[in-house]
Amino acid sequence: MEIIKKFSGLTEKFTRPVVALGMFDGVHLGHASVINHALDKAKEIDGTAIVFTFSNHPLTVIAPDAAPLMIGSRNLRRDIFADMGVDVLIEIPFTKDFSRKSPEEFLELLREKISPAYVVTGPNYTFGRFGRGNGRLLLREAQNYGFKAEVCQAFTVGRKTVSSTRIRALIAAGDLNSANELLGRNFTYAGEVVNGDRRGRKIGFPTANLEISDKRAMLPNGAYIVRVKVRGQFFNGIANVGDNPTFKAQRRRLEVFIDKFSGDIYGEEIFVSFIGKLRDEKIFAGVDELKAQLNEDLRTMRNGTAD
Repeated sequence: MEIIKKFSGLTEKFTRPVVALGMFDGVHLGHASVINHALDKAKEIDGTAIVFTFSNHPLTVIAPDAAPLMIGSRNLRRDIFADMGVDVLIEIPFTKDFSRKSPEEFLELLREKISPAYVVTGPNYTFGRFGRGNGRLLLREAQNYGFKAEVCQAFTVGRKTVSSTRIRALIAAGDLNSANELLGRNFTYAGEVVNGDRRGRKIGFPTANLEISDKRAMLPNGAYIVRVKVRGQFFNGIANVGDNPTFKAQRRRLEVFIDKFSGDIYGEEIFVSFIGKLRDEKIFAGVDELKAQLNEDLRTMRNGTAD
């Protein structure tokens, strides 16, 4: 998949481009339905399947205090797009200058830079200054800008619309099973491995430690069964979300024991997918009690019996 980070990177015209427009935070089932529709249309006309999105949420510029917690990282989103079969990802920064563009200027930008044959969006997609552009305007004006437009219907599960807002609420509430159902995959936290206190190494449970960003969605504190992607390979593991109250004075972070893996991965990005919850976070009387609990968690993980 080709990734374009600036419009200056658009050095050539694409063949019959079909463009999916959206922020696509989390790339949940609703987002996937829009992108898959664009992929199908591209195959139908032997065209180029393109996702046009932003590297930052527009609200971080328009109204920073109202910006939502992001469900996934930029690299995770890129991997999902590539796995889906997207040909080109246009992922540009949303800036104050961009926020001032009218809906018509945005459509002209699409024509000038991409010359799409089709543009596909979800039902709630808005564009242009103050979000004045919507699906109705897109359908009405598309032909004036040389393309056809299609607005997909809302995607529902259990008679409720799948949305990033709903998924964020489920993650915050610890309803991992429901969040995973609406995502269409396991909730995944990606990050760079940082130095920890190395206590786990001393008791036979070395962990990869990830800082938890206050700009990202995360599950409540507790222990979880996870699947970890390291250097393109997948491993089972157990993870703890929290501030490790047994040892105190520690910032909230994600600590991951990667089963049957050894190696120095400090400074590398790993992807931690949450499968099920083992237990709530708790304070242990000492190292021996902690080690006994971790061994029990490991047995549970290997037996696949988490909630």
